[in-house]
Amino acid sequence: MAPLSSSLLLLAAHFLTISFSLELNFYHNSCPRAELIVKQVVQKHFQKDPSVPAGLLRLHFHDCFIRGCDASVLVDSTDYNIAEKEAPPNLTLRAFDVIDDIKAEVEKECSGVVSCADILALAARDGVALSGGEEYLLPTGRRDGKVSLMEDAHFPGPSFSVHAALAAFQTINLDLVDLTTLLGAHSIGLCHCGFFIDRLYNFRGSGSADPHIDPGLLDTLRRKCPFEVVEIKNVSKDPKVFMNQAAVASSSPFTLDTSFYQGLLNYRAVLRLDQNLAFTDFTSSLAASYINDPKLFLTQFSKSMIKLGSVGVLTGLDGEIRSNCRSINDGI
Repeated sequence: MAPLSSSLLLLAAHFLTISFSLELNFYHNSCPRAELIVKQVVQKHFQKDPSVPAGLLRLHFHDCFIRGCDASVLVDSTDYNIAEKEAPPNLTLRAFDVIDDIKAEVEKECSGVVSCADILALAARDGVALSGGEEYLLPTGRRDGKVSLMEDAHFPGPSFSVHAALAAFQTINLDLVDLTTLLGAHSIGLCHCGFFIDRLYNFRGSGSADPHIDPGLLDTLRRKCPFEVVEIKNVSKDPKVFMNQAAVASSSPFTLDTSFYQGLLNYRAVLRLDQNLAFTDFTSSLAASYINDPKLFLTQFSKSMIKLGSVGVLTGLDGEIRSNCRSINDGI
């Protein structure tokens, strides 16, 4: 685990000056052991499955991108409402069970105090630390949203250009540095073949593979993702591969590091959006900077995660504190 940097302390202080709603150690008096409980439960799951941090990171991102970081992605559908998690981009989300376990333990300690939104943000932070990143200081005090609608769930897709992805990120006040850096989370975790199958067999309707993919990687991915067995609409049957094929070779597919950027500069990115980072001056230059200075990457990743976790938060009397992360207190 990398030590905290002074720049992160300054960044945390900056967020406190611009937002009185979130604060460090928000639960210091109301639930002193809250953050420790989150960490312990995440560690327990990580010991059984080292891919859990990747699942938590993606869950947190998908939560914050729609309606802000309000835990709306955790809500189950009812007879009267189809929730966010039923949207096609969310069908491959996981780690819901980790959040459920954390919430159950926190409720035993201090019922009705800690929000699901904070639990998810903290769990993602702890996942970053367990994967080799920094255990950054995270302001808390988020409250849970009361709305979760499938039709709201729209995200930058895996085949987006950098320009299109940036436009989507800018809608939640994230910039090109944040985009390039947060995509570094793809150094860990798994990806369903359906997200990139077009690159292997029919790139842009050409009937051929994406020309910007390393031939060796193409052979590997075709073996793991035979065209006839990929079922994009049935994620339970769709094969999966490691997101960071460069790390597979070095036996570190669960470590948050700069091998992802080395891979994309060598045309070994799995997703088209990731590979596209090699084709703009700014993003390719930043990728090279991260390769030359891995500490720079980890520090900026922490900064971008804090920034992401501050998007559209509900505080004060807004929203609620759910008793069950999967259901709004009064129903939908």
